[in-house]
Amino acid sequence: MSFVPALHAEWIKIRTLRSLLGALAAVLVATVAFSALAATDTDDADPLFSVFFGVNFGQIAAIAFGTTAVASEFRGDALRLTLSAVPDRGRWFAAKAVAIALPALAVGLLTGFVTLLVGRAVLGASAPGWSEGVRGAVGCGLHLTLMALFAAGLAAVLRSAVATLSVLIPFLLIVSFVVGDLSGSAADFLPDRAGQVALHSTWDGTLGPWSGLAVSALWAVTALVAGGWCVRRRDA
Repeated sequence: MSFVPALHAEWIKIRTLRSLLGALAAVLVATVAFSALAATDTDDADPLFSVFFGVNFGQIAAIAFGTTAVASEFRGDALRLTLSAVPDRGRWFAAKAVAIALPALAVGLLTGFVTLLVGRAVLGASAPGWSEGVRGAVGCGLHLTLMALFAAGLAAVLRSAVATLSVLIPFLLIVSFVVGDLSGSAADFLPDRAGQVALHSTWDGTLGPWSGLAVSALWAVTALVAGGWCVRRRDA
């Protein structure tokens, strides 16, 4: 099977699994809802991050989406059936990654712009300007997509949704916040914190908005390469 039919098959899997559609919906709902609550804090010195604060919760849903999309292949004999149709494991995993990236990017960008509109409505005169806001909305979409792909790669390595989420969720909620705040600028290179630089009006760290997203992209690519290697080397 060539790449395009393989991609179409993976897209059918994603759009027909309720858990994956629910995770994508949760990306939008969680980000917008928590951002709207954070935007009510008019004393925030960084109005742009106040508008996009909810991405801290939306990225958890994005991680769940990427994780579930890959880990579902390792339940029962699902992967054996998939590989009987697409024997080239590298081609299959590439199709899986693209099938994850496209809806994640579409939902991420929609989430970014809806969050921006809601945040501007809540903040009123204190809202960030349109140019800065659009940068944040695009950065939000890209960041959510990269987190989904990072989780997908790790799920291919660990071959388990439970194991992947058990690693990533505590990392986001504990390591990144607690250890990150104690480790200074080194924490800027963590995958979630690097991508969120684009959501700040000002940033005192080493990275800028686009270089931060580039660091997150490097984490995602590394995880996908590792995942692809494991898919090729391990038994189905």
